[in-house]
Amino acid sequence: MTKTLVVQDYNHPQLGTTSTFTVDEKVRREIERNGIRKPKGYTVSYHANPEMEKMHFGPKHPMKPWRLTLTNKIVLAYGMHEAMDVYIPRAATPQELKDFHREDYIEFLQRVTPSDNTWDPIQEAYAYNTGDDCPIFDGVYDYCSLYAGASLDAARKLTNHQSDIAINWSGGLHHAKKTEASGFCYVNDIVLAILQLLLHHPRVLYIDIDVHHGDGVEQAFWSTDRVMTLSFHKYDKEQFFPGTGATHDTGPDNNSSPGAHHALNVPLHDGIGDSEYIRLFQDIVRPCINAYCPTAIVLQCGADSLGGDRLGCFNVGIKAHGACVAFVKKFRLPLLVLGGGGYTARNVARAWAYETSLCIGAEVHPNLPAHTPFLEHFGQEQTLFPRLDITQRYENKNSKSYLASLVMVIEEQLRYLEHAPSVQMQYIPPDLGATREDLEREIFDERLAEVKEENRRRAERRA
Repeated sequence: MTKTLVVQDYNHPQLGTTSTFTVDEKVRREIERNGIRKPKGYTVSYHANPEMEKMHFGPKHPMKPWRLTLTNKIVLAYGMHEAMDVYIPRAATPQELKDFHREDYIEFLQRVTPSDNTWDPIQEAYAYNTGDDCPIFDGVYDYCSLYAGASLDAARKLTNHQSDIAINWSGGLHHAKKTEASGFCYVNDIVLAILQLLLHHPRVLYIDIDVHHGDGVEQAFWSTDRVMTLSFHKYDKEQFFPGTGATHDTGPDNNSSPGAHHALNVPLHDGIGDSEYIRLFQDIVRPCINAYCPTAIVLQCGADSLGGDRLGCFNVGIKAHGACVAFVKKFRLPLLVLGGGGYTARNVARAWAYETSLCIGAEVHPNLPAHTPFLEHFGQEQTLFPRLDITQRYENKNSKSYLASLVMVIEEQLRYLEHAPSVQMQYIPPDLGATREDLEREIFDERLAEVKEENRRRAERRA
């Protein structure tokens, strides 16, 4: 039979002759163009699970995990991954989530689905605060365990000295409480990560630059001096969620409580701009670090504090937002960098990609690489630094005197810290949440024993 050439003899393509090699060459050229290389003297790790990007809160919900897709595509297009240790973290286990959250709440998240009729949608939704802001969608538990697992993985890389700066843009969901969801947040990955850090670090400073107050983290560590929380946010008790975070909210009122004066809040009005924001941040963060002497820092980089955000009210640009990351990095402490809010996806992605470049010490070109996937999503301004005040700019209601008063209030609060709390470092402290639950159980058992003893005595008197 005459041989039929169904398949041509395979010739290995030359570089640049296929789309695969073309993209690889373009990324390589971008790496060379921006001088991207492994940082000298420190290690940066990047924690991202692509399964997170598939989640969907619903068509009308402002929270879009799609923003993580855009962020990762920009990071990869610039070739920043070459300068970092990149990890695909596993999901957190139920037991890991229960290190902070109550068991019945985690079990609720595990079993509930939009079509599940075995739960009482009124009673349980009320009990766990699910609903419009925190809807029950397909895969809600997987979503929680994935972003929490990434934050835990990042924290462990820091405590194991495998990384000096660990990044998880899917984390930073700071509103979730021990027994309920809140403000688009179901599981508080920040609290879980800080608990992990506290196994090795005597003091952790938590800094929050989301436009909303970091109430869930503040509440979780309200009674301890081993965590200081510092939140910069818009504050309006009646009109802006969550309505907490005034300057006088500084921890327990009882000064003898270890947590007294360890919750610091910087409440802002609408419209703060770049120069004021940067100066305020530096003037407050520097004395906090000097007074508290943390051995690790967690920085929540909520991008809804950017100008033009769907739910925000500031005029902060991407470079100013990134300046906060760059400033904290200068202190050379183990640093966990997390995401948070941010509801104009293209600007969230720009900010987090830029802040990734700051973490690795690269000065990337402002124009987004032409081979960036979904480039059309960025419209005509295909740059890292677009003008964010074109569509809407808020009047700046933060006077110079008001901002100066905020600095003075924080400095006054820091005076109460006579010295940083000490911890014997040869001893690895237990999980704070588990310790609290053990104490509550001991108190309950003691009361139960007292009741049984009283009943026994009454029975003896009757006999």
